Amino acid sequence: MHIVVLSGPEMAAEFQQKFPEGKEGITYTFLHSHSLQDEQLKPSDIVFDFLLHEQPERLSLYAPEQVVFCHAVMVQLAALVKEAGLERTCTLIGFNGLPTLFNREVLEVSLLNTQDEPTLKQVCQALGTAYLLVEDRVGMVTPRMICMIINEACYTLQEQTATTNDIDQGMKLGTNYPKGPFEWANQIGVANVYHVLQVVYEDTKEERYKICPLLKTKYLKGERF
Repeated sequence: MHIVVLSGPEMAAEFQQKFPEGKEGITYTFLHSHSLQDEQLKPSDIVFDFLLHEQPERLSLYAPEQVVFCHAVMVQLAALVKEAGLERTCTLIGFNGLPTLFNREVLEVSLLNTQDEPTLKQVCQALGTAYLLVEDRVGMVTPRMICMIINEACYTLQEQTATTNDIDQGMKLGTNYPKGPFEWANQIGVANVYHVLQVVYEDTKEERYKICPLLKTKYLKGERF
């Protein structure tokens, strides 16, 4: 199976950890820019596009018979297709492509069309990964939950109720989470956490996703916790 992977260097490395080249007969072409040429796409069996949500019009580059996995945490697949202005698309599958949340035992995915689930199952079997199918909504499930927890932790830190280390240790010991909220924020990326909360709040208007001022300041300054 040949895979075209369109991503930045960081996610290319994580992709290779998740799907090592040679395993299950997998080979890659890695592209690190938005300029995709037809000749680069033709030899691919499937595409993992971590950048498509940034330029929805590029969806038209993919042929109807292609299977394309799109990083869909920041965008609903249905909205992506509407923005691209297409009546017919490739087999479009959303996936959770956030740093550290992609390379897990289970691949979190969504579908534009529910009738594509047999194709999804077949491809995931070929890739040697289990998958969790979630609703086509911005934030998916895991990112939405983790970013909400990080946001709540930011309010606690902002109120000076506890330190970052206290909060991280308390969450890991008290709830058995594998990471504390600020560890998660730094590994996922503060900017990614900010943008996930931003799009989920716009989608739901629920107060629990309203971005904490401290988190916003960290994002604007480009700082970690």
